[in-house]
Amino acid sequence: MRLEQLQAFLAVAETGSFQQAARKCGVTQSTVSRQIQSLEGDLGLPLLHRAAKARLTLGGERLLPHVRKICQEWQVATEELNDLIGGKQPELCIAAIQSVCAHYLPPILQKFCSDFPGMQLRVTSLGSDRALKVLKDGLVDVAIVMQNRFLTASQEMIVDTLYEEPIEILMAAHHPLTQYEIVPWAALVQYPQVVFKDGYGMQRLVQEQFTRQGATLNAVLELNTLDAFRGVVRQGELIALLPRSAILDVHLDATLATRSTEDPVINRQVVLVTTRDRVLIPPIQHFCDLVRHHIYPQRDMPVTAREVPIPLQHVV
Repeated sequence: MRLEQLQAFLAVAETGSFQQAARKCGVTQSTVSRQIQSLEGDLGLPLLHRAAKARLTLGGERLLPHVRKICQEWQVATEELNDLIGGKQPELCIAAIQSVCAHYLPPILQKFCSDFPGMQLRVTSLGSDRALKVLKDGLVDVAIVMQNRFLTASQEMIVDTLYEEPIEILMAAHHPLTQYEIVPWAALVQYPQVVFKDGYGMQRLVQEQFTRQGATLNAVLELNTLDAFRGVVRQGELIALLPRSAILDVHLDATLATRSTEDPVINRQVVLVTTRDRVLIPPIQHFCDLVRHHIYPQRDMPVTAREVPIPLQHVV
């Protein structure tokens, strides 16, 4: 049983004429006749009385409301898909790491809202691993995260590298490590640290580096917001390893200081990730293009030289 058979049957039932049904379906009269004959053969009983005006048989009368419902559902489905292809989806959902939300997304979001004023834009700040999980589950359309090749290895994923940046040390202004311009790893590993919670790529990246150094990461506190990191570190002994873009404005706070580590310096790679089916949808494709346009020209510049835009307040 095929959709065109049902559409031909519905057209004849509604018009009472094979000729008018053919015009309605955009095919020849003989095609309509063959489609209905084939449908009757599939069902095993006649559906129409062939006369000057086609009339439904008992079987045709029982079938008609079901066919009408199927054809209506199909029309609704095709209209929704056409709207999707035409860029008329109701919302666009983004998941991004905090530093990207704070420092890179604001002008991109503002431009997207201007280009698609009728679309609801939803932005959620998540850890990299969690963001990739909700993307895979279909809960968001795009993720801007720290690269995790274990979670982006699927053939359905499209991964676009945006930039790389070093990891630096955040500490209190009077911390003993401020005596160094570049902090030796031997000195760094002696101090307790504040780390991101499990599910954040930064925790994994820092732990891997400590393992390579043959040292134990003394993680005494787990947090998930940059403001919380600053508040805790400001108190004294605790330090935190954070990406440079997350601590761009620390020089404005006299109670905090930053330092680089000696080699090997930890670097993180930030990527834009979506799926092959989503990138075919115009609004999603446009958002990805905006991200590339706004970040690519800057990715080879020192992060400290970039302007930090004011976050948009109206984006959910």
